[in-house]
Order: sequence, then structure tokens, then C-alpha cells
Amino acid sequence: MMATANRTKRILIVEDDRELIELLTMHLGTEGFEVAAAADGEAGLQAFKSGSYQLVILDWMLPSTSGIEVLRSLRADDARTPVLMLTARAEEADKVLGLELGCDDYLTKPFGVRELTARVKSLLRRVERAAEIARVEAGDRILDLGMLVLDHGKRRVTVRGEDVQLTVKEYDLLHTLASRPGRTFSRRQLLDSIWDRDADVFEHTVNSHINRLRNKIEADPNQPQLILTVWGVGYRFTEDFAEETG
Repeated sequence: MMATANRTKRILIVEDDRELIELLTMHLGTEGFEVAAAADGEAGLQAFKSGSYQLVILDWMLPSTSGIEVLRSLRADDARTPVLMLTARAEEADKVLGLELGCDDYLTKPFGVRELTARVKSLLRRVERAAEIARVEAGDRILDLGMLVLDHGKRRVTVRGEDVQLTVKEYDLLHTLASRPGRTFSRRQLLDSIWDRDADVFEHTVNSHINRLRNKIEADPNQPQLILTVWGVGYRFTEDFAEETG
């Protein structure tokens, strides 16, 4: 029954290891997913742009165009499709870089196929939960905070009347803070709320996402007026949001 439910979900694998492609295609196909593959970064980008995929499995080390460059290009056009990165690079800095650039999860080679399948299902469930919440809350979940407006039904953000493109994590982070003005959230609370509790992420990943958010929504990111730092604790959204003060 689960395999039937997954049949409408398409996964793109961008990986130059042919044997690994065959292995993943077989196992994900058994789970009911429709799988397409590309052996280099340029081919992966072309496949993504020409098709409709619910998830991308992306290798870091690719010929011609690296996985990081592919990720940058994907996120420039699409902020929501989940990306699971595969890599032999186990250093914390590399993991943080991938997460900061917009990948949703990170799996270090060598890995077990069952773990990868579990990660894929978890990412897809997360997207489905977000979509369901948006449908339930559509219509009466518009946060009008003066110059900043969040339409949670459409997951749309406007600042000073202009649309702002946010990644999934950036939007979830902004909505969590802005829907509770004045409440201080620790970095750990934000991680537990927005990232899976068992996700391989770190508290300074929250800092990086906050900095990116400020660059997109604040009049002066160096003197933020909306997302405020509570030193030694975390962050809170200002209660004085009706007027732009930047």
C-alpha cells in the first residue's frame, strides 16, 4: 500500500557512481518511487528544470559542476523541493555549508540504503505536513506586521509590498518567530521545532539562517529591527513591528 502511495512521487538522483545509481534506483523503485538519474551536475540541472520532482538526491563531488554549485542553482529557482546531499566529506564545516546553502538533509558515504530510504521518507513527510498545515490554516492565517506580511496559506512573504523568496527553512524560522512576537526562542528550541530532532545539524546553523533572513527582510541587516538577538539565549521577533524603524 505504501509503495502505491509513493508511485506519484518522483525522485531525481544526481550522482556519477553508476553502481550507486543502480542500487538506489532499485531500492527506491521497490518502495514505489519513480526515479530518474543524471551522472553530472549540468545534466542534473537540466533534468530538474525539465521535470517535476518531489525530492533530489545530490552528490557533493560531481564532474564538471560540483554538487554545491548545483545546489546553489537549484535554490535560486526553487526554494521548496527537498534536497538530500550525499558526500564522502564528513567534516562539520562541510555539513554546515551544505545546510546553509539550502540542502535539507545530509548523508555521509558510506551509508546504508535503508537509512537513505528512511531519510527520503522523512523529508517527504515533512513537506506533506507543511503543505497540510498550510491548507488547514489558509484564509485566516495572514500575519500583517506592518511592513512585513506573511500569508501562511500560500507561504508567501512580502516586505514593504515586495515579494521575498525564502527557502523552506527560512520561511519556517520566520513564521515561528513572527507568529509569537516578543517570545524568546533558544537556538535549541528552534532546531527542535524546524529541523527534525535527530537531524545532523548544529546550533550555529540557526545563526546562519537568521543572518540570511535578516539580509532579506531587514532594512539594515547590521541593525536589525525585526528579528532581535537575545544574547546568550537565542532570538525573538520584535513587538514593535507596526512601523518601520530602520
